[in-house]
Amino acid sequence: MPETQLRINPCENGIRFSAVIQPRSSQNEVSGIHNNSLKIRLTSPPVDGAANKTCVKFLAKWLGVSPSRVCIVAGLNSKNKTIEIKGMNESDFREKLTAKIPNLFKENNS
Repeated sequence: MPETQLRINPCENGIRFSAVIQPRSSQNEVSGIHNNSLKIRLTSPPVDGAANKTCVKFLAKWLGVSPSRVCIVAGLNSKNKTIEIKGMNESDFREKLTAKIPNLFKENNS
């Protein structure tokens, strides 16, 4: 499976996907796909849940949904997280990602 494959799983309330968090970055951004996970860079340090809170707020704003619909369901103390977006299906999620990063799902040889 190519590294550009983001696994998005339907769940009872919406969708779930894995993310790799890089804390203490210069800005909050989605930087691509790494090992089938969405790579997210955050300015917050990984202390006292600060990066988790920033992650939820950033993703909600980035996807245009309420922060109450974004939930970290696994990996609260890890850089590898499983994130759930309530009330969103896979095609809507991919559409929003592609609108922000047009080449996200394209094969690239970098």
